[in-house]
Amino acid sequence: MLTSVQKEILQSLINLYRKSKCTSVKCENIAEIMGRNAGTIRNQMQSLRSLGLVKGVPGPRGGYKPTLEAYHTLNIQNDPCEIHVPIYVNEKLVEDLSVNKIEFNSILKPGDCEATISVLGDIKQLDLDDHIKIGPTPVNNLTVNGTIVGRDDVDNVLLLKTENIQSVPNIKVKEIATTDVITIDQNTDISDVAELLISENIRGAPVVDGDDLKGIVMFQDIVKMISEKVFEIRAKSFMDTHVITCKEDITLMSAMDMMYQNNLSLMVLLDEDEKISGVVSFKDILERLVIA
Repeated sequence: MLTSVQKEILQSLINLYRKSKCTSVKCENIAEIMGRNAGTIRNQMQSLRSLGLVKGVPGPRGGYKPTLEAYHTLNIQNDPCEIHVPIYVNEKLVEDLSVNKIEFNSILKPGDCEATISVLGDIKQLDLDDHIKIGPTPVNNLTVNGTIVGRDDVDNVLLLKTENIQSVPNIKVKEIATTDVITIDQNTDISDVAELLISENIRGAPVVDGDDLKGIVMFQDIVKMISEKVFEIRAKSFMDTHVITCKEDITLMSAMDMMYQNNLSLMVLLDEDEKISGVVSFKDILERLVIA
């Protein structure tokens, strides 16, 4: 059983080891961030070394490295030099922090849900009442938002009062896309475009010239033309030529990010031959998130 001082030293070593891109850490560096004497740290390092938790590295650039057993002892599941789950504090990314584990303490009362966050990095830079966003995590794209209500510097743990928890399914965007794509010829008159969108109950469609994608027409484009009293115009003259496309095999999370960054309500998917293979809308995404 480690003492609280040994545990804090080991946690500080892992934090510095990760921050230094996995190079050995000197006792002086650990002493500095802990506010202790370097000689005390050296003495404790000998004990940690005998327990198989640290490994000494000789030479002028030497120091100490944590062993795999050190990660297990502190309940860190993965090598912190290989993983990174971002932490945003008050809407700003904290570069030297990453999440190791998230545990939800209560889920029966969502309004009172708390989460225990095991952190890699120096959490002393965080304060109570800071707003924090965690994630997205690998695989399940989990994001947690909340407020820090507790901090344990020895175990490197934050207690979070959650505000919301989100998870995006780890699927390909083509799994929710409409593959029976309705397209509009670039020479189609505005009245016929409007009739097509209404009859098919869709908000927009790609505009093509044969097999070539030329643009996108959304219903609001038609409304804009009508408001300007333009009634005789073809699709190619009022379509949006700024078309953002994506490969059909990208993840749903990546597609959502592309649509958000480019302020899109409809995005065209292309297959490996650069041909239109589907379209995905925010409505498609919302429906998938609701039933996820």
